Amino acid sequence: MVQRVYRQIQESALEARVVIATSVSQVDSIRSQLGSEVVIVTEPERRDTFPAIALAAAYLCDRLKCGREEPVVVMPVDPYTDMRYFETIAQMERAVLDHTADLVLMGITPTYPSEKYGYILPLQDGGCRFVEKPDAARAEKLIHQGALWNGGVFGFRIGYLLGLLSQKGLPDDYQALYSVYGTMRKISFDYEVAERASSIAVVPFHGVWKDMGTWNTLSEEIREDIGQVICGEGTDRTQIINELDIPLVALGVKDMVVAASPDGILVAGKNESSFMKPYVDQISRRPMYEERRWGYYKVLDYRAYGQGVHSLTKHLFVGAGKKISYQSHACRDEIWTIVEGTGTLMLDGHTRNVRRGDVAYITAGMKHALCAVTDLHMIEVQIGDELTETDIIRHDLDWQ
Repeated sequence: MVQRVYRQIQESALEARVVIATSVSQVDSIRSQLGSEVVIVTEPERRDTFPAIALAAAYLCDRLKCGREEPVVVMPVDPYTDMRYFETIAQMERAVLDHTADLVLMGITPTYPSEKYGYILPLQDGGCRFVEKPDAARAEKLIHQGALWNGGVFGFRIGYLLGLLSQKGLPDDYQALYSVYGTMRKISFDYEVAERASSIAVVPFHGVWKDMGTWNTLSEEIREDIGQVICGEGTDRTQIINELDIPLVALGVKDMVVAASPDGILVAGKNESSFMKPYVDQISRRPMYEERRWGYYKVLDYRAYGQGVHSLTKHLFVGAGKKISYQSHACRDEIWTIVEGTGTLMLDGHTRNVRRGDVAYITAGMKHALCAVTDLHMIEVQIGDELTETDIIRHDLDWQ
């Protein structure tokens, strides 16, 4: 989805500078999808959309030297839409530049009374009223009153949002805001800004649009099951995605979404699947699969042995010509076993060639790096009292 939207922006006539706001854990994945030159603003932790957008606005002003009058349009990466969508964003930009309102929203012309989306109801006094995910009967009444789906797209001048931060007693300097980010209230941009704004304009969009941020909508576009899936008698109108290396069997399952991945398994009715966020927020375990700039890793096993000793086993894939950075760890030892491919390994400044069957023992504090000559697969076993992705100390390396 991020590739599609990024490509559409590049192909549109917006001539926009693209900045992506996301969590630290997503940076490598996004760079592998879009390239190393894309500008990314990272949240130190998840605090919902208002803190994330505020931090991005401060970054634009302080780090990219954008003026306070410069227009910004914030959009999600999960709409499935056509190029007319970006023409509407250009209209939003012009409305911001013309000072039509402090805050400009995109309203999507509804095609049916959906319970999955919030609604924007324009009022006679020029303002708006927001209704969050009504039931089908109320949604139908709202549509008859001229309500639009809330597309989650916001336009404003940078100075407008920085001014709101000052009003709340928060710093509008990027570094200062970053340092207090963890104290900011977890709240969406809709609730904190849009519903309280006194000067709002809505630009309607009439083209093709689907919000792919929910499983039930995504399942409408993914027509076939994915992975090792066996559907038995009575299974109907059910979307199954299996990213595990074991088969998944479904019997008599109707109107459901089943998604199995290394990070967890979701089993939900299609209608209920759009309300999963508060349940996911209860999950705090480490990621079991991640894309990195050099490739990806998958956690195969995790064990706790008592007295603070743990082991973690990963399968790593490093693409040909890619490099794992020169780094060390304070809290763990690592054992690397090359399973397939060739590469160059550096340990504390000494290099050697590695291939299938070679093993490297890396103790805590030892600097190490790897460059894959061909596509390279290896098994990594970590042993220590703290096995997290934050236990990485990076070092400079002039590796020709």
